[in-house]
Amino acid sequence: MLDITLVMLVLVIAVALLFDYINGFHDTANAIATCVSTRALSVKWAIIMAAGLNFAGAMISTKVAATIGKGIVDANNVTQMVVLAGVVGAIIWDLITWYYGLPSSSSHAIIGGIMGAVIAHAGTAALHWAGLQKILLALVISPILGTIIGYIFMLLMMQIFRNSSPYGLNKGFRKLQIVSAGFMAFSHGTADAQKSMGVITMALVSYGMLPSFDVPTWVKIACAVAMALGTAAGGWRIIKTVGHDFVKLQPVHGFCVETASAGVILGASALGMPTSTTHVITSSILGVGLSKRITAVNWNVAYRILWAWILTIPASALVAYMTYMVMSPTLGK
Repeated sequence: MLDITLVMLVLVIAVALLFDYINGFHDTANAIATCVSTRALSVKWAIIMAAGLNFAGAMISTKVAATIGKGIVDANNVTQMVVLAGVVGAIIWDLITWYYGLPSSSSHAIIGGIMGAVIAHAGTAALHWAGLQKILLALVISPILGTIIGYIFMLLMMQIFRNSSPYGLNKGFRKLQIVSAGFMAFSHGTADAQKSMGVITMALVSYGMLPSFDVPTWVKIACAVAMALGTAAGGWRIIKTVGHDFVKLQPVHGFCVETASAGVILGASALGMPTSTTHVITSSILGVGLSKRITAVNWNVAYRILWAWILTIPASALVAYMTYMVMSPTLGK
């Protein structure tokens, strides 16, 4: 007799890995848009570097995975259907924003997706409001820090190198930007691959395969590989929005953006707090752009990005809610 719960578990794992893959190509821009736009690296080598360091970063820690797996909803109300519907909601929203070239947050999408699915299953009482407040606070504060640090870092560089020729300065920073882009790619792995690790481990605990929330090694490797493969596929629409349309960048600007962003993301990951790498790097670009002048920022693009940020959690939650309502009568709750 077919074990429907086992089939659901396999389906959840497959969809979570698909989300990781989509997250990888959706967020390729986070790591390499600035170094590609400033010609510090060719597209080919930027992608290879980002994919490898995304994998390495994903293997470092599971603190963010634990936050995603235990901090959003009551574990007693997590079923395979809840997890599946939550991830599907996140995937659909990621694909919509990718199609329109909007750098929205996969972190927000997966959090919104899980929230929408669990509300459909058990109502709002099943949400961990204290945990959600901490998570949402981190997601709000991190882009503010990105803007401030990017702005200050750029002003500091301008002061230190104020007597340097633009040509010599950019030639030197074009090499340094390779290091900062690698730093950013590594930090992206520590943050984003963790989300699927948390989702899969949540499903394994729900099924009874794990007695407690402890991410298995095979889950770490599978999520790291999926993220790296997605990164290698590349999200060119978003690279264009972030790297070219938002603020015109030179190598020194790209170095400041990537270093500031990676510092914020790694700090948050060390505390187990899920940040949006998309929000952090775009806010750092904003900070660097503002250090030049207000008109250096393409505010039309900024408004589009802002609306994508605002809509992501409610939109992915709504899609997940609807997915649960459609699929649960067929596949069971």
